[in-house]
Amino acid sequence: MIVTSTGIVNGIIQDQFGGRGTQFNENGIPTYSLPIKIENAPENTQSFALVLEDKDAYPVTGGFVWVHWLAANITRYALQENESQKATDFVQGCNSWTSMQGNQQSEELSCFYGGMMPPDKAHTYELHIFALSKQLDLSNGFLLNALYHKMDGYILAEYTLKGIYNKI
Repeated sequence: MIVTSTGIVNGIIQDQFGGRGTQFNENGIPTYSLPIKIENAPENTQSFALVLEDKDAYPVTGGFVWVHWLAANITRYALQENESQKATDFVQGCNSWTSMQGNQQSEELSCFYGGMMPPDKAHTYELHIFALSKQLDLSNGFLLNALYHKMDGYILAEYTLKGIYNKI
């Protein structure tokens, strides 16, 4: 399986998908999501799930990875730019903006793409795409641990796409 994004050029995440973009929610969090294209998925793939995370946030957050986007039950092989805000044919989980470090943003605003805003230095972001042999019993607002529990035993393939977003 191969995953690409026109929003990542030469390993760099383009400005519009983070804090240098132009689309933000009422709390100033970037909401313009990355486009994704999936190719060569396993034959029995029934759905895809995604996790966009920032492991470089570990020292800044005081000990945890920052989750920017969770989605499951994606049945298409491509997501266009900003589909996190528009699409209704897949479910989305809560990102880390709901945490204390994210000022406990509401679940309503956090169950979408919450873009990159590295406070200290350039961070490397990892987009994990999972090809699954079934759709998952999840609804909007699920948490990262619930996604991993529901995927257990149903992952056919995984691909990680990385990109760097520079400090704001």
